[in-house]
Amino acid sequence: MKKKTMKNIMGFTILFLVLGIFLYPAQQTHAEDKKRERKILYYRNPMNPAITSPTFMKDSMGMDYIPVYEEEEREPAQESVVKISQSQQQLIGVKTEAIVSRPLMRMIRTVAKIVYDPELYKAEQEFIQAYKTKEAIKSNQSSEISERLEALALAATFKLKLQGLSDEQIEELKTKIESDRTLLISDALSPYVWAYLTIYEYDLGSVKVGDHIILEVIAYPGEEFSGKIIAIDPVLDMNTRSVRARTQIDNPKGQLKPNMYGDALIHIDLGEKLAVPKEAVLDTGIRKIVYIDFGKGQFKAKVVKLGSEAIAIIDGKERKFFPVIEGLKENEIVVTTGNFLIDSQSQLTGGMSALWGGATEIKEEGQAQKKGEIKTEHRH
Repeated sequence: MKKKTMKNIMGFTILFLVLGIFLYPAQQTHAEDKKRERKILYYRNPMNPAITSPTFMKDSMGMDYIPVYEEEEREPAQESVVKISQSQQQLIGVKTEAIVSRPLMRMIRTVAKIVYDPELYKAEQEFIQAYKTKEAIKSNQSSEISERLEALALAATFKLKLQGLSDEQIEELKTKIESDRTLLISDALSPYVWAYLTIYEYDLGSVKVGDHIILEVIAYPGEEFSGKIIAIDPVLDMNTRSVRARTQIDNPKGQLKPNMYGDALIHIDLGEKLAVPKEAVLDTGIRKIVYIDFGKGQFKAKVVKLGSEAIAIIDGKERKFFPVIEGLKENEIVVTTGNFLIDSQSQLTGGMSALWGGATEIKEEGQAQKKGEIKTEHRH
Protein backbone atom coordinates (compact mmCIF):
# COMPACT_ATOMS: atom_id res chain seq x y z
CA MET A 1 0.00 0.00 0.00
CA LYS A 2 2.83 2.36 0.87
CA LYS A 3 4.59 1.43 -2.37
CA LYS A 4 1.43 2.22 -4.32
CA THR A 5 1.02 5.61 -2.57
CA MET A 6 4.63 6.52 -3.29
CA LYS A 7 4.15 5.62 -6.97
CA ASN A 8 1.08 7.89 -7.13
CA ILE A 9 2.92 10.79 -5.49
CA MET A 10 5.83 10.39 -7.89
CA GLY A 11 3.41 10.24 -10.84
CA PHE A 12 1.67 13.48 -9.81
CA THR A 13 5.02 15.16 -9.25
CA ILE A 14 6.21 14.23 -12.75
CA LEU A 15 2.87 15.43 -14.21
CA PHE A 16 3.15 18.81 -12.48
CA LEU A 17 6.76 19.15 -13.62
CA VAL A 18 5.78 18.40 -17.23
CA LEU A 19 2.82 20.81 -17.10
CA GLY A 20 5.04 23.42 -15.53
CA ILE A 21 7.50 23.17 -18.41
CA PHE A 22 4.72 23.88 -20.92
CA LEU A 23 2.67 26.32 -18.82
CA TYR A 24 5.49 28.58 -17.77
CA PRO A 25 6.51 29.62 -21.29
CA ALA A 26 2.85 30.07 -22.19
CA GLN A 27 2.27 32.34 -19.19
CA GLN A 28 5.50 34.18 -19.93
CA THR A 29 4.53 34.64 -23.63
CA HIS A 30 1.08 35.92 -22.66
CA ALA A 31 2.66 38.42 -20.29
CA GLU A 32 5.08 39.56 -23.00
CA ASP A 33 2.19 39.86 -25.50
CA LYS A 34 0.40 42.10 -23.05
CA LYS A 35 3.48 44.26 -22.78
CA ARG A 36 3.68 44.34 -26.58
CA GLU A 37 -0.03 45.15 -27.03
CA ARG A 38 -0.31 47.25 -30.22
CA LYS A 39 -1.60 50.80 -30.04
CA ILE A 40 -4.31 51.80 -32.56
CA LEU A 41 -3.67 55.28 -33.93
CA TYR A 42 -6.80 55.66 -36.08
CA TYR A 43 -9.14 53.76 -38.41
CA ARG A 44 -8.93 53.79 -42.20
CA ASN A 45 -11.76 53.62 -44.75
CA PRO A 46 -11.54 50.15 -46.39
CA MET A 47 -12.39 51.54 -49.83
CA ASN A 48 -10.41 54.78 -49.69
CA PRO A 49 -7.34 54.78 -47.41
CA ALA A 50 -7.10 58.58 -47.71
CA ILE A 51 -10.21 58.87 -45.47
CA THR A 52 -9.67 58.10 -41.78
CA SER A 53 -11.51 58.36 -38.48
CA PRO A 54 -10.21 58.68 -34.88
CA THR A 55 -12.83 56.12 -33.73
CA PHE A 56 -14.15 52.86 -35.09
CA MET A 57 -16.98 53.27 -37.60
CA LYS A 58 -18.51 51.81 -40.75
CA ASP A 59 -18.46 53.31 -44.23
CA SER A 60 -21.51 54.13 -46.34
CA MET A 61 -21.59 50.51 -47.60
CA GLY A 62 -21.56 49.06 -44.09
CA MET A 63 -17.94 47.89 -44.15
CA ASP A 64 -15.76 48.18 -41.03
CA TYR A 65 -13.01 50.77 -40.97
CA ILE A 66 -9.57 49.09 -40.68
CA PRO A 67 -7.40 49.82 -37.59
CA VAL A 68 -3.99 51.38 -38.27
CA TYR A 69 -1.38 50.51 -35.63
CA GLU A 70 1.55 52.58 -34.44
CA GLU A 71 4.22 50.42 -36.07
CA GLU A 72 2.39 50.54 -39.41
CA GLU A 73 2.35 54.35 -39.36
CA ARG A 74 6.14 54.37 -39.02
CA GLU A 75 6.42 53.06 -42.59
CA PRO A 76 4.13 55.34 -44.61
CA ALA A 77 6.09 54.76 -47.80
CA GLN A 78 4.73 51.21 -47.93
CA GLU A 79 1.07 52.26 -47.54
CA SER A 80 0.24 52.39 -51.23
CA VAL A 81 2.84 50.01 -52.63
CA VAL A 82 1.38 47.27 -54.82
CA LYS A 83 3.54 44.24 -55.59
CA ILE A 84 2.97 42.51 -58.93
CA SER A 85 5.24 39.76 -60.23
CA GLN A 86 6.85 39.92 -63.66
CA SER A 87 4.62 37.14 -64.97
CA GLN A 88 1.50 39.00 -63.74
CA GLN A 89 2.73 42.19 -65.39
CA GLN A 90 3.09 40.37 -68.70
CA LEU A 91 -0.35 38.83 -68.28
CA ILE A 92 -2.11 42.18 -67.76
CA GLY A 93 0.08 43.95 -70.33
CA VAL A 94 1.77 46.53 -68.10
CA LYS A 95 3.59 49.25 -70.06
CA THR A 96 5.56 52.15 -68.61
CA GLU A 97 7.06 55.43 -69.78
CA ALA A 98 9.50 57.97 -68.36
CA ILE A 99 8.27 61.48 -67.52
CA VAL A 100 10.20 64.05 -69.59
CA SER A 101 9.80 67.65 -70.76
CA ARG A 102 8.13 68.00 -74.16
CA PRO A 103 7.09 70.85 -76.50
CA LEU A 104 3.35 71.02 -75.90
CA MET A 105 0.52 72.67 -77.77
CA ARG A 106 -3.19 73.00 -77.28
CA MET A 107 -5.77 72.76 -80.04
CA ILE A 108 -8.90 74.93 -80.04
CA ARG A 109 -11.56 74.04 -82.58
CA THR A 110 -13.94 76.78 -83.68
CA VAL A 111 -15.97 78.03 -86.65
CA ALA A 112 -14.76 80.39 -89.37
CA LYS A 113 -16.25 82.46 -92.17
CA ILE A 114 -14.40 83.75 -95.23
CA VAL A 115 -14.78 87.50 -95.14
CA TYR A 116 -17.10 89.57 -97.27
CA ASP A 117 -16.85 92.82 -95.37
CA PRO A 118 -17.78 95.97 -97.30
CA GLU A 119 -17.99 97.91 -94.02
CA LEU A 120 -14.33 97.28 -93.21
CA TYR A 121 -13.38 97.97 -96.83
CA LYS A 122 -15.15 101.34 -96.59
CA ALA A 123 -13.56 102.13 -93.19
CA GLU A 124 -10.08 101.41 -94.58
CA GLN A 125 -10.75 103.61 -97.62
CA GLU A 126 -11.92 106.48 -95.42
CA PHE A 127 -8.77 106.24 -93.31
CA ILE A 128 -6.46 106.14 -96.35
CA GLN A 129 -8.14 109.19 -97.90
CA ALA A 130 -8.18 111.16 -94.63
CA TYR A 131 -4.53 110.41 -93.95
CA LYS A 132 -3.37 111.18 -97.52
CA THR A 133 -5.33 114.46 -97.59
CA LYS A 134 -3.99 115.53 -94.19
CA GLU A 135 -0.40 114.82 -95.26
CA ALA A 136 -0.83 116.50 -98.64
CA ILE A 137 -2.15 119.88 -97.50
CA LYS A 138 -1.02 120.18 -93.86
CA SER A 139 1.75 122.68 -94.72
CA ASN A 140 -0.41 124.87 -97.02
CA GLN A 141 -3.56 125.41 -94.99
CA SER A 142 -4.65 127.16 -91.82
CA SER A 143 -4.38 125.53 -88.44
CA GLU A 144 -8.18 125.23 -88.30
CA ILE A 145 -8.32 123.12 -91.46
CA SER A 146 -5.39 121.03 -90.26
CA GLU A 147 -7.19 120.34 -86.97
CA ARG A 148 -10.32 119.25 -88.85
CA LEU A 149 -8.33 116.90 -91.06
CA GLU A 150 -6.55 115.53 -87.98
CA ALA A 151 -9.93 114.93 -86.33
CA LEU A 152 -11.15 113.05 -89.43
CA ALA A 153 -8.04 110.87 -89.44
CA LEU A 154 -8.45 110.11 -85.72
CA ALA A 155 -12.14 109.21 -86.23
CA ALA A 156 -11.20 106.87 -89.09
CA THR A 157 -8.48 105.31 -86.92
CA PHE A 158 -10.95 104.72 -84.09
CA LYS A 159 -13.42 103.08 -86.50
CA LEU A 160 -10.70 100.68 -87.68
CA LYS A 161 -9.82 99.77 -84.09
CA LEU A 162 -13.46 98.95 -83.43
CA GLN A 163 -13.28 96.64 -86.47
CA GLY A 164 -10.41 94.79 -84.77
CA LEU A 165 -7.40 96.18 -86.60
CA SER A 166 -4.20 96.54 -84.60
CA ASP A 167 -2.00 99.65 -84.44
CA GLU A 168 0.51 97.87 -86.71
CA GLN A 169 -2.15 97.15 -89.34
CA ILE A 170 -3.41 100.73 -89.25
CA GLU A 171 0.17 101.95 -89.64
CA GLU A 172 0.54 99.74 -92.72
CA LEU A 173 -2.55 101.32 -94.29
CA LYS A 174 -0.72 104.67 -94.37
CA THR A 175 1.44 103.27 -97.18
CA LYS A 176 -1.51 101.92 -99.23
CA ILE A 177 -3.24 103.60 -102.14
CA GLU A 178 -6.56 101.78 -101.63
CA SER A 179 -8.11 99.37 -99.12
CA ASP A 180 -7.74 95.59 -99.27
CA ARG A 181 -9.77 94.22 -102.22
CA THR A 182 -9.79 90.72 -100.64
CA LEU A 183 -12.48 92.05 -98.27
CA LEU A 184 -14.84 92.06 -101.25
CA ILE A 185 -13.61 89.48 -103.74
CA SER A 186 -11.35 86.44 -104.04
CA ASP A 187 -9.47 85.60 -107.23
CA ALA A 188 -6.11 84.52 -108.57
CA LEU A 189 -4.77 88.06 -108.06
CA SER A 190 -5.17 87.68 -104.29
CA PRO A 191 -2.75 85.19 -102.69
CA TYR A 192 -4.73 85.24 -99.47
CA VAL A 193 -8.22 85.83 -98.03
CA TRP A 194 -9.46 87.08 -94.69
CA ALA A 195 -11.49 84.87 -92.35
CA TYR A 196 -13.28 85.69 -89.13
CA LEU A 197 -12.97 83.15 -86.31
CA THR A 198 -15.18 82.95 -83.23
CA ILE A 199 -13.16 82.84 -79.99
CA TYR A 200 -15.27 82.05 -76.95
CA GLU A 201 -14.67 83.73 -73.63
CA TYR A 202 -13.27 80.62 -71.90
CA ASP A 203 -10.57 80.29 -74.62
CA LEU A 204 -9.74 83.97 -74.85
CA GLY A 205 -6.86 83.81 -72.37
CA SER A 206 -5.07 81.21 -74.52
CA VAL A 207 -5.41 82.77 -77.97
CA LYS A 208 -3.06 85.54 -79.15
CA VAL A 209 -2.11 87.39 -82.32
CA GLY A 210 0.31 85.32 -84.40
CA ASP A 211 -1.14 81.90 -83.49
CA HIS A 212 -1.11 79.41 -86.38
CA ILE A 213 -4.43 78.04 -87.66
CA ILE A 214 -5.61 75.33 -90.06
CA LEU A 215 -8.84 75.90 -91.97
CA GLU A 216 -11.07 73.24 -93.56
CA VAL A 217 -14.08 74.03 -95.74
CA ILE A 218 -16.92 71.85 -97.02
CA ALA A 219 -16.19 72.67 -100.67
CA TYR A 220 -12.76 71.00 -100.56
CA PRO A 221 -12.91 67.96 -98.26
CA GLY A 222 -9.54 66.68 -97.14
CA GLU A 223 -7.74 69.93 -98.03
CA GLU A 224 -6.22 72.21 -95.40
CA PHE A 225 -5.53 75.94 -95.70
CA SER A 226 -2.92 77.49 -93.41
CA GLY A 227 -3.05 80.93 -91.85
CA LYS A 228 -2.42 83.00 -88.74
CA ILE A 229 -4.33 85.32 -86.43
CA ILE A 230 -3.70 88.97 -87.35
CA ALA A 231 -6.00 90.78 -84.90
CA ILE A 232 -8.56 90.15 -82.16
CA ASP A 233 -11.58 92.38 -81.61
CA PRO A 234 -11.35 94.53 -78.45
CA VAL A 235 -15.03 94.12 -77.51
CA LEU A 236 -16.79 90.95 -76.29
CA ASP A 237 -20.17 90.09 -77.82
CA MET A 238 -22.61 89.94 -74.89
CA ASN A 239 -25.00 87.54 -76.66
CA THR A 240 -22.51 84.87 -77.74
CA ARG A 241 -19.84 85.55 -75.03
CA SER A 242 -17.22 85.56 -77.76
CA VAL A 243 -14.91 87.83 -79.73
CA ARG A 244 -13.97 87.85 -83.40
CA ALA A 245 -10.43 87.12 -84.58
CA ARG A 246 -9.29 88.31 -88.00
CA THR A 247 -7.09 85.73 -89.74
CA GLN A 248 -5.15 85.80 -92.97
CA ILE A 249 -5.49 82.50 -94.88
CA ASP A 250 -3.27 81.39 -97.75
CA ASN A 251 -5.32 81.09 -100.95
CA PRO A 252 -2.86 80.77 -103.88
CA LYS A 253 -5.36 79.08 -106.22
CA GLY A 254 -8.28 81.38 -105.44
CA GLN A 255 -10.34 78.45 -104.09
CA LEU A 256 -11.67 80.21 -101.00
CA LYS A 257 -14.59 82.53 -101.69
CA PRO A 258 -16.24 85.21 -99.54
CA ASN A 259 -19.03 83.96 -97.25
CA MET A 260 -17.78 80.35 -97.24
CA TYR A 261 -17.98 78.68 -93.82
CA GLY A 262 -15.37 76.31 -92.38
CA ASP A 263 -13.86 74.70 -89.31
CA ALA A 264 -10.71 76.22 -87.85
CA LEU A 265 -8.13 74.57 -85.61
CA ILE A 266 -6.03 77.04 -83.61
CA HIS A 267 -2.58 75.79 -82.53
CA ILE A 268 -1.60 77.27 -79.16
CA ASP A 269 2.11 76.90 -78.41
CA LEU A 270 2.53 76.13 -74.68
CA GLY A 271 6.32 75.83 -74.76
CA GLU A 272 8.34 72.97 -73.31
CA LYS A 273 6.88 71.50 -70.11
CA LEU A 274 7.16 68.37 -67.95
CA ALA A 275 4.34 66.18 -69.27
CA VAL A 276 2.59 62.94 -68.31
CA PRO A 277 0.75 60.83 -70.96
CA LYS A 278 -3.02 61.09 -70.73
CA GLU A 279 -3.39 57.30 -70.56
CA ALA A 280 -1.28 57.21 -67.37
CA VAL A 281 -3.79 59.34 -65.44
CA LEU A 282 -6.73 57.90 -63.47
CA ASP A 283 -9.23 60.71 -62.88
CA THR A 284 -11.83 60.31 -60.10
CA GLY A 285 -13.32 63.74 -60.68
CA ILE A 286 -11.93 64.89 -57.33
CA ARG A 287 -8.29 63.92 -57.72
CA LYS A 288 -5.92 62.56 -60.37
CA ILE A 289 -3.72 59.53 -59.68
CA VAL A 290 -0.81 57.94 -61.53
CA TYR A 291 1.11 54.75 -60.67
CA ILE A 292 4.89 55.00 -60.33
CA ASP A 293 7.04 51.97 -61.20
CA PHE A 294 9.77 51.60 -58.55
CA GLY A 295 11.17 48.43 -60.14
CA LYS A 296 11.26 44.88 -58.74
CA GLY A 297 7.49 44.59 -59.25
CA GLN A 298 6.65 47.50 -56.93
CA PHE A 299 4.13 50.18 -57.93
CA LYS A 300 2.86 53.11 -55.91
CA ALA A 301 -0.09 55.44 -56.43
CA LYS A 302 0.62 59.18 -56.43
CA VAL A 303 -1.85 62.05 -56.37
CA VAL A 304 -0.82 64.67 -58.94
CA LYS A 305 -1.84 68.18 -59.93
CA LEU A 306 -2.04 68.68 -63.71
CA GLY A 307 -2.75 71.41 -66.23
CA SER A 308 -5.22 71.34 -69.12
CA GLU A 309 -4.97 68.60 -71.73
CA ALA A 310 -2.37 69.31 -74.41
CA ILE A 311 -0.83 67.69 -77.50
CA ALA A 312 2.73 66.76 -78.43
CA ILE A 313 3.98 65.48 -81.77
CA ILE A 314 5.76 62.13 -81.22
CA ASP A 315 7.25 60.38 -84.26
CA GLY A 316 5.07 62.48 -86.54
CA LYS A 317 1.84 61.64 -84.70
CA GLU A 318 -0.23 63.58 -82.19
CA ARG A 319 -0.36 62.27 -78.59
CA LYS A 320 -2.27 63.68 -75.64
CA PHE A 321 -0.47 64.78 -72.48
CA PHE A 322 -1.10 66.75 -69.30
CA PRO A 323 1.42 69.39 -68.15
CA VAL A 324 2.66 68.47 -64.64
CA ILE A 325 2.13 71.13 -61.97
CA GLU A 326 2.83 69.03 -58.84
CA GLY A 327 3.50 65.43 -57.87
CA LEU A 328 5.94 64.13 -60.50
CA LYS A 329 9.62 64.63 -61.23
CA GLU A 330 11.73 64.31 -64.37
CA ASN A 331 12.54 60.68 -65.36
CA GLU A 332 10.06 59.05 -62.95
CA ILE A 333 8.53 55.95 -64.57
CA VAL A 334 4.73 55.89 -64.81
CA VAL A 335 2.37 53.10 -65.86
CA THR A 336 0.56 53.89 -69.13
CA THR A 337 -1.12 50.51 -69.78
CA GLY A 338 -2.48 48.16 -67.12
CA ASN A 339 -2.92 50.91 -64.51
CA PHE A 340 -6.63 50.10 -64.09
CA LEU A 341 -5.78 46.53 -63.08
CA ILE A 342 -2.98 47.73 -60.78
CA ASP A 343 -5.49 50.12 -59.21
CA SER A 344 -7.89 47.21 -58.61
CA GLN A 345 -5.09 45.23 -56.95
CA SER A 346 -4.26 48.27 -54.80
CA GLN A 347 -7.87 48.42 -53.61
CA LEU A 348 -7.85 44.73 -52.68
CA THR A 349 -4.67 45.13 -50.63
CA GLY A 350 -5.90 48.22 -48.77
CA GLY A 351 -3.83 50.79 -50.68
CA MET A 352 -4.89 53.99 -52.38
CA SER A 353 -7.39 53.32 -55.15
CA ALA A 354 -8.54 55.83 -57.73
CA LEU A 355 -11.64 54.00 -58.93
CA TRP A 356 -13.00 52.52 -55.71
CA GLY A 357 -11.70 55.21 -53.39
CA GLY A 358 -12.81 58.01 -55.64
CA ALA A 359 -16.33 56.64 -55.97
CA THR A 360 -16.64 56.22 -52.20
CA GLU A 361 -15.25 59.69 -51.55
CA ILE A 362 -17.68 61.30 -53.98
CA LYS A 363 -20.62 59.36 -52.50
CA GLU A 364 -19.74 60.17 -48.88
CA GLU A 365 -19.12 63.85 -49.58
CA GLY A 366 -22.42 64.05 -51.46
CA GLN A 367 -24.29 62.47 -48.54
CA ALA A 368 -22.64 64.81 -46.06
CA GLN A 369 -23.61 67.86 -48.12
CA LYS A 370 -27.15 66.59 -48.52
CA LYS A 371 -27.58 66.17 -44.76
CA GLY A 372 -25.82 69.44 -44.05
CA GLU A 373 -23.52 67.63 -41.64
CA ILE A 374 -19.85 68.31 -40.91
CA LYS A 375 -17.77 65.16 -41.28
CA THR A 376 -15.81 64.05 -38.23
CA GLU A 377 -13.22 62.30 -40.37
CA HIS A 378 -9.76 63.68 -40.88
CA ARG A 379 -7.12 62.94 -43.49
CA HIS A 380 -3.55 61.79 -43.17
